[in-house]
Amino acid sequence: MDIAGSVALVTGANRGLGKAYADALLAAGAAKVYAGARDPSTISDPRLTPIKLDVTSPAAIAAAAATCPDVKLLINNAGAMLMTSMLAQGSEAALRREMEVNVFGVLAMMRAFAPILASNGGGTIANVLSVTSWFVYPFNATYCASKHAAAAVTDAARIELKSKGTHVVGVFAGFIDTDMAAGVDRPKTPPQQVAERTLDGIRAGQNHVFADTRAEQMWQATRSDPAQVAAEMQQRWDSGTP
Repeated sequence: MDIAGSVALVTGANRGLGKAYADALLAAGAAKVYAGARDPSTISDPRLTPIKLDVTSPAAIAAAAATCPDVKLLINNAGAMLMTSMLAQGSEAALRREMEVNVFGVLAMMRAFAPILASNGGGTIANVLSVTSWFVYPFNATYCASKHAAAAVTDAARIELKSKGTHVVGVFAGFIDTDMAAGVDRPKTPPQQVAERTLDGIRAGQNHVFADTRAEQMWQATRSDPAQVAAEMQQRWDSGTP
């Protein structure tokens, strides 16, 4: 897909990775970038077109679809990460929240915008996933479960939408240097790098975008020696070392 001259919509575009996506799209020559946010007043860049959007609200998604009939590129960036282990107190509530945003929100956005992209001759949907779509990091297990499900949703949509001229891309990264991972003491990837690699992958028609070294490493590790990855996660949990 040629991003220059295209019309894009980014969810969660008011900060962090979403803002990096909006900036990268403008730099790449997008003709219009709709910036979705629960509070559109937080979108300050005059080059963007703010829209009110909560991906957990069917009414808000329907309104966004009616407002943005010219979209050719949808970037599902909005996400939730609550750093909860699977059997911790409150884990069910955490999992429900993460699933609502990371899975059902992504699904609802794709269902709403797939017909729009098709009517515009096809386009691209990019879903921001995670390296934890491939394994379970026990200190963040409910998030992992949501990203496993989001990866399956992404793969299924790719199959269904191919005949409509729409390509569905999964974007994989480790921890990204945004507010979401502010409390994580691990190496983090600049959001600008994730955005740039995503756009490169869209241009190249890739199914999977590995946005950082961590994604490249874990893709190989989870396929070449998944037992070793599981053993490492067990060791981390048993030693209490995130």
